[in-house]
Amino acid sequence: MLVLMPAAALVFLVLGALAVDAAAVFLAQRQLANAAVAAANDAVTVAVDVDGYYGGGRLGLVAEDAQRVADETVGRLELDRLRDVRPVAIVRGDAVEVTITARVDHIFSGAVPGGADTADVAATATADATRR
Repeated sequence: MLVLMPAAALVFLVLGALAVDAAAVFLAQRQLANAAVAAANDAVTVAVDVDGYYGGGRLGLVAEDAQRVADETVGRLELDRLRDVRPVAIVRGDAVEVTITARVDHIFSGAVPGGADTADVAATATADATRR
């Protein structure tokens, strides 16, 4: 029994490290999801084609404004431990779809032989500008 105890302790240590890294990736995923929702809501609010709406009564969105607002919104947020954050806003009719991709650093997996140093995470949110 005494011979197997160090091996068991090492296994528990590695499993604990993997659990911490999985939690870090999950937290990053949730942060991106919240950022995507905020960026989509901001973009659909600000990117309305005002001239088209008041001039012709049609509701439209300006793609360049949607991307600019999504970039600004994501830039204002504090996305801890995320690198290479890239928001992409796509206008589809009267809706804006924002997809954000990023990389999150693992805390312990890089020390495990064969473990990855980073993980890629992504989140998508959609907001539409229709009147209800």
